[in-house]
Amino acid sequence: MTRRQKKNLIRILVALGAFLAIFITDKVIALDSVFGGAYGWLFPFALYLAVYIVIGYDVLWKAVRNIAHGQVFDENFLMCVATIGAFALAIYRGVAGLEIEGFDEACAVLLFYQVGEWFQSYATGKSRKSISSLMDIRPDYANIKRGDNVETVDPSEVQVGDIIVVNPGEKVPLDGIVVKGATALDTKALTGESLPRDVAEGGEVISGCVNLTSQIEVRVTKEFYDSTVSKILDLVENASSQKSKAENFITKFAKYYTPAVVSVALLLAVIPGLVTSDWSTWVYRALSFLVVSCPCALVISIPLSFFAGIGAASRYGILVKGSNYLEKFSKANAFVFDKTGTLTKGNFAVTEVSPESEKDKILRLAAIAEQDSNHPIARSIVAAYGRDVPSGYTLTNVAGAGVVATNGDDKILCGNDKLMKQNNIDYVMQDGLGTIVYVAHNGEFVGSLLIADEIKDESKKVIGELNGMGCKTVMLTGDNEAIARSVADEIGLTGYKASLLPQNKVEEVEHMLAAKDKNDVLCFVGDGINDAPVLMRSDIGIAMGGVGSDAAIEASDIVLMKDDLRGISLAKRIAKKTMAIVLENIWFSLIVKLAILILSAFGIANMWIAVFGDVGVAVLAILNAIRVNTKYVKEPKTN
Repeated sequence: MTRRQKKNLIRILVALGAFLAIFITDKVIALDSVFGGAYGWLFPFALYLAVYIVIGYDVLWKAVRNIAHGQVFDENFLMCVATIGAFALAIYRGVAGLEIEGFDEACAVLLFYQVGEWFQSYATGKSRKSISSLMDIRPDYANIKRGDNVETVDPSEVQVGDIIVVNPGEKVPLDGIVVKGATALDTKALTGESLPRDVAEGGEVISGCVNLTSQIEVRVTKEFYDSTVSKILDLVENASSQKSKAENFITKFAKYYTPAVVSVALLLAVIPGLVTSDWSTWVYRALSFLVVSCPCALVISIPLSFFAGIGAASRYGILVKGSNYLEKFSKANAFVFDKTGTLTKGNFAVTEVSPESEKDKILRLAAIAEQDSNHPIARSIVAAYGRDVPSGYTLTNVAGAGVVATNGDDKILCGNDKLMKQNNIDYVMQDGLGTIVYVAHNGEFVGSLLIADEIKDESKKVIGELNGMGCKTVMLTGDNEAIARSVADEIGLTGYKASLLPQNKVEEVEHMLAAKDKNDVLCFVGDGINDAPVLMRSDIGIAMGGVGSDAAIEASDIVLMKDDLRGISLAKRIAKKTMAIVLENIWFSLIVKLAILILSAFGIANMWIAVFGDVGVAVLAILNAIRVNTKYVKEPKTN
């Protein structure tokens, strides 16, 4: 709770306490009879007026200020007209010697209106807190190295190529490459990942992370305006400008609705009053009509529901660029995935060793041959061995075939079938979906390794969840038919297209967009780098692992800051819950208000019921909206 919220809560409680004391006393002893006479009504008038001013001075001021700026018909105007009218009606009845009615109700209207405003403020603050954690990534300064000195400057002053020093506990102010030192980085604010990420010399760091353990020096690769943190902050700050259809409808609805109900209320007071001459009764009904007609529940709760949804998503590292995308995503029923880096890890790993009984020997020999290579396949072999690799071998690359490692009379061959044939090795041909690496030692075939891209642990679970929602799931890949079919079958995709060039992916998405029904929503999920054109062309573009990817942030509509597919199904659940609550609030508000409006017009409902119809409904709608920003459970990764 903020300081301002606490201050307003104290004001509400003080006003409520005073109101209840006056109200109860008035009902017990009739305050207008305390001093008796024709002017006895002035005593309760003074007491209630004091409460009215304490609780409503800001509403009165807002109404006056808005009218001065040409914004007449808003909730502040309605509250002022209704409550001042109630006071005027009570004064009229007092002067006429009738039973006083209106002072207490005028105070109650503003009192409960302020309660609704407080709940709105609290709910907004709760949702904003989820988003504000992202705003904490903004760096305050950068330590730039100039010769032997280190100066503290504004991040915007640092140029590409400059060396900056990041001390433990400081935010990384700009994107760059570590040139000295090693440390662990806290990326929680960006990705929602609680485990720190280790970086060393040559490793990439992105702005917004927090240095945890050791001092590092970083060579800057992007200026601040172009950095990851700057782009994310811009995305978050501008999210509210992208309005959903529901929000735009409510805005237009309120624009015409409020003047209309003011006109109806005026006619309700004047026409029956002229006919019956019972002005007091019909003015009172008109005032009740005005109170209940205030569109607070809709104007407040609908944007708040979307804001809460965006806040809930951001808490899990899911950035939604606006409520319009959240609304559209709730209807998403076709998901098209890139394969490499999206459904798979995008790195190579040893998935099979043949024969299995010689696994350690085969991996050891292959690691010796591949130890100096930076090729992804070579790195995967060394990583699979996982132990110190013997040195002292002379390594010779054979173009298009593999590596020959020699150490005296010891000779290792590691490569494809061409290398085996060139050296007359009697090898056993292997089949597999991936790259086959054959290993021979001193003229004898030892065995083979199958190297393949690993499917992400969560891919099968997420695809199954989307299929369970009735969604179509399709993979587009540049890999051959056999590999594509194997991946699609393993994780349960409903379709796939293989052997596609980047431009072919755009064509496939175009065909799918042209073939889909009007109400279908197609989402493309990719890494945001090579897939930027497809991300922009689809109904909803979702970028995986957006940290450090400019294209991901700019080309997509939803960015999953952590490279985790579970964010898709989680975002889908958040979007569906948000829209369900939006519809609940719209129908609940309209039905209750319409019922009380009719009852008020016929004199069946008094102003107390009108207060519930306005403030009560608004508070219930706001509390319902808060439900969007509750905790969501990600399904555990499957192994």
